[in-house]
Amino acid sequence: MGLWAYKSVTTPILHTDAEHVRSATHSEPSRKWTDAVERGRRIVRAGVIEQNLPGLSAAVGVDADIVWAEGFGWADLEHEVPATPETGFRVADASQALTSAAVGLLLEKNALRLDDEIQSNVPEFPKKEWPVTLRQLMAQVGGVTTDHGGEAPLSHASSDDGNPARPCERTVDGLHLDDFAERDLLFQPGTDYRPSSYGWVLVSAAVEAAANEPFYAFMRTRVFKPLGMGDTTIDVASEKIPERAAFYWAKFGLARDTRYGPKPARVGDHSCYAGAAAFLSTPSDLVRFGLGINRGRLLKPVTVDLLQTPQRLASGKETGYGLGWGIETHPLAGQPARMAGHGSKGDFIGGTTSLMTFPERGLVVAVMANIAFADTKAIALNITRAFADPGKQKETRLPIGN
Repeated sequence: MGLWAYKSVTTPILHTDAEHVRSATHSEPSRKWTDAVERGRRIVRAGVIEQNLPGLSAAVGVDADIVWAEGFGWADLEHEVPATPETGFRVADASQALTSAAVGLLLEKNALRLDDEIQSNVPEFPKKEWPVTLRQLMAQVGGVTTDHGGEAPLSHASSDDGNPARPCERTVDGLHLDDFAERDLLFQPGTDYRPSSYGWVLVSAAVEAAANEPFYAFMRTRVFKPLGMGDTTIDVASEKIPERAAFYWAKFGLARDTRYGPKPARVGDHSCYAGAAAFLSTPSDLVRFGLGINRGRLLKPVTVDLLQTPQRLASGKETGYGLGWGIETHPLAGQPARMAGHGSKGDFIGGTTSLMTFPERGLVVAVMANIAFADTKAIALNITRAFADPGKQKETRLPIGN
């Protein structure tokens, strides 16, 4: 009771009420989407208040167009910088969907093979008790050790004097993160499902080796540029990146609850996480990515199907996860709809992202916050429902935390 009382009296209220959550957009929606956008604004403002979030940004794409993009709250609390559609947020674990597309491009060129052992592309990764394949790493069934789940340790986030650590010059340098490459596998690959950002560092290294060029250069020229993702980059702390948000951690970190207020996330360099978690982007760019994938602008439909097909364990149990994509079914406008996307909790990154694509509906939604453990998924789903049935008058919202 004493701890609860202390948390309650020390909790900063970042926004007084939903009506006064500031927002910024650059264009008003077309008449067709006016009602859906107004519902979306109410959903976001309510979520910001309920979760006591510093800042949040959302974007929605339908068919080939972005029909709404708006920033809410603060990109930087200390300097009172408002969040805008151009504010750059950390994509965190949702970066893995972007990296999956890079693998798809190399699969189409026969430069990568899913069922090859990872050492065929990344010989720096030591052999283990069991073979580990690229497919298993992408499916999160490779048995590679999981992340620590807290703020990044000094070994790769920042140096002992608090300054940012040096970025990884090569993707394989990331194999030294917490010395994960030297650890035993947690289980025989294919027998269990356990997400691991470290596994996606290995995937990124395989992309770099197969492409025969630096990983970030390949992502920029072959994935981001063709899809018009001009605001997506690698988040290197030592570089000045225009519009980059300030990032936060839940004040009482072990509680993982944003409602008690934020504290600044530790300054650090996350480039060693490569395609696992190191991208910086905007919701609009993530929507461009989702629309491009859905409409065949980057990959062949058969490749997209391959990446977005749920994998199975050796027992036959379906994991609900493809090769870099989470696969779920949600009711939209009274009918079940398949969702392919990716989310994150933010953890040490200090930001949270939800990317949702509904290919059969031509609908893509992205929501990003600048604090770890925000429930962006519930907000994104509620926004999706508003745009899936824009003429619906009765408004219902998925509770935060589900």
